Amino acid sequence: MKTLQNSIAMRFAYIPAGSFLMGSNETENSLRQGFPQYELTRLSEFHDESLLHKVIITKPFWMGQHPVTIKQFELFLTNSGYMPESIRDGTGGYGFNPLETHLKTIDDEVFEGRNNQYAWHKTGFTQEEDFPVVNITWNDANAMARWLSEKEGKRYRLPTEAEWEYACRAGTDSRYFTGDNPNTLGSYAKVFDLDTARIWPQWQRYALDYHSHYEFAAPVGSFLPNPFGLYDMIGNVWEWCSDWYAENYYQYSPTIDPQGPNEGEAKVRRGGSWHTWPLYCRSSFRNVNTPDSRYILQGMRLVLEE
Repeated sequence: MKTLQNSIAMRFAYIPAGSFLMGSNETENSLRQGFPQYELTRLSEFHDESLLHKVIITKPFWMGQHPVTIKQFELFLTNSGYMPESIRDGTGGYGFNPLETHLKTIDDEVFEGRNNQYAWHKTGFTQEEDFPVVNITWNDANAMARWLSEKEGKRYRLPTEAEWEYACRAGTDSRYFTGDNPNTLGSYAKVFDLDTARIWPQWQRYALDYHSHYEFAAPVGSFLPNPFGLYDMIGNVWEWCSDWYAENYYQYSPTIDPQGPNEGEAKVRRGGSWHTWPLYCRSSFRNVNTPDSRYILQGMRLVLEE
């Protein structure tokens, strides 16, 4: 496995060109067998994952082995003078308030926000410099990529949605790169598990049957990597992709190096988080947010072009 390290100690793994089947052709009945504890309505929400279709990634690239950390993001801010949107627009981000959590029902907002007491470095729970940065917008992520590109004379960017899924699957065609059974995730991903469920016991039925020993996010690289040498591709934080989102994009997307729709209202994010139930951490699952959104579960990972 080929790796490299850049000027701010971000490590990248070499991702070869290749092809894969993107999306999913799973039926509601198939998902019901794999996730029997979920309500039927939750198992019929995934129309945007079909059609299952062949995608060819024609150029190799380097992908960050980890999500961008708090230390790395702070270096970007210190050296560039950039001000994250959560601070610049005065509305803040989202955060964890333990006094409110026990009052939440399944339909309530899980975290507080927007509130200017929360931002990339203030979440309401303990985070060290090697934790993934959160509460960053799509625009913040692109600003960091531009800064690194100018600093090093190379092109950094967010991955396309197709590159992200290709890198996550790493040659596999199952629900996760670990297999179809969510219980195979334990050593590879920080998702909503029995430790996080201690804080949100109302959702314990959806928890991974595993103790990660982290109630919130975990330091990057705390779990095993996928076959491409990438850590935290499932869980820990959602990761921004470059693409605009369209529910029916797979019906007309090109086979070769798809870039997403030409326009839209929301950007794709992938991978799930430390608070995400395993159903929504599958390699094919698509999620979205507007470019200026910021959330306690939202982070980023960069690509360096070959």
